[in-house]
Amino acid sequence: MIPTSFPAKEEIARLTAGMLLEIGAIDFNASEPFTHASGKKAPTYVDCRKLISFPRIRSTLMDFMAVSIMREAGFEAFDNVAGGETAGIPFGALVAERLALPMTYVRKKPKGYGRNARIEGVMTEGQRVILVEDLTTDGGSKLSFVDAIRETGATCSATAVIFYYGIFEGVEQTLADHGVQLISLCTWWDVLAEAKARGAYDDATLTAVEAYLKDPAGWTPA
Repeated sequence: MIPTSFPAKEEIARLTAGMLLEIGAIDFNASEPFTHASGKKAPTYVDCRKLISFPRIRSTLMDFMAVSIMREAGFEAFDNVAGGETAGIPFGALVAERLALPMTYVRKKPKGYGRNARIEGVMTEGQRVILVEDLTTDGGSKLSFVDAIRETGATCSATAVIFYYGIFEGVEQTLADHGVQLISLCTWWDVLAEAKARGAYDDATLTAVEAYLKDPAGWTPA
């Protein structure tokens, strides 16, 4: 059944943030900050891959994703759902099932043997493809996936993610300049608000996290 009736966007964001907190997909630690892939320190960490192990939450969030895509991009806007290697693959499959669309996935780079393909599954020229991923930080990896999709002759005008950092300037504009609309369920600001409402962390940690979110480039551990 294709989902069509769900809460408003703001309520979806709140519920999504709460689910991520509930299963431990969110971690705040200001005294021993995390080192991100960029090498920079931060008091925040998110792991959306945990969601695949929680069926009720997984199902609800994929319903949220499907309805958000239809609301924000259109009910008949796409012909194919592509998951990004690797974390986007299960979510791409689950969204494709809900939207009754074919599913494909995009490799980060050609596999180096056989057809040396970056696209797995059937994607044809002229198809309208939406890229599904677990999260986006600065949008950089999304552009590589989008370009790989477009090289097949298909179009890709949107990417949908569960989690969008929402703290770095220019991300949505960078994607828009590449002809890509960003659809997301929640951001760090939604998670912080829900963590405060639940009393999930002590005040000192929440204060440090808020300081980081306001100035990620300038933040340093106290």
